[in-house]
Amino acid sequence: MDIASIIGLTIAISSIIIGQLLHGGSLEMLLQPAAFVIVVGGTVGAVLLQVNIHTFLHGVKMLRWILRPPKHELLPLIEDIKRWSITGKRDGLMKLEPLLEETDDLFIQRGLQLIIDGTPPPKLKEILEIELSNFERFERQSIKIWEAAAGYAPTMGILGAVFGLIHAMGTLGDPSKIGGGIAIAFVATVYGVGLANLFLLPVSNKLRSINGLEISKREMLLDAFVSIASGENRRVLEDHIAAYLKHS
Repeated sequence: MDIASIIGLTIAISSIIIGQLLHGGSLEMLLQPAAFVIVVGGTVGAVLLQVNIHTFLHGVKMLRWILRPPKHELLPLIEDIKRWSITGKRDGLMKLEPLLEETDDLFIQRGLQLIIDGTPPPKLKEILEIELSNFERFERQSIKIWEAAAGYAPTMGILGAVFGLIHAMGTLGDPSKIGGGIAIAFVATVYGVGLANLFLLPVSNKLRSINGLEISKREMLLDAFVSIASGENRRVLEDHIAAYLKHS
């Protein structure tokens, strides 16, 4: 569980609520279903128009990383890499095959399989670099839906404000209904700006940071696979790993 995300979200929401109460307002004033539908519905629709459904759904699925980020435990992985290297040099690369069942990481399975198949190191590196590039591109496109949503939400808030003012102007003959239209107008703006800056942008930035750790891990694995396939000295492999570990 990511404590920082929970604390940050709690502080952000609490600050708005407390500020509203200190100004003498009520929570009911912030609850405007019409404004919510305009801002959220319009934002989701605009994002869907921008990307394909597969990218959108994957981006939504990544939202769970905010509270439960994937584990990037490098030390156990480094021990595995050293074990692969020792096994390959001592017993031969074919002895790595039973190790495929020890992990469900598709990138690790792919790298080990290429080594077992006797793929030349330059070709192995080329294949894994292509897979890493495709993975990185798709992940970044999925994360960008949150950044795009942060750009559309304030605009949808302004649109909701315009609709609210139109409604208010249309009820000038009935003063009792003017207040409702004005409320929708201002609350829609609050929803748009607040949603973008208190949730969507922070989510986008955090997902990008988490994804960066995964990319670094895969880059380390790629170098390790090439080193093992080349039969390099274990000390050289450990130097490669040490550079990534120091950076992380």
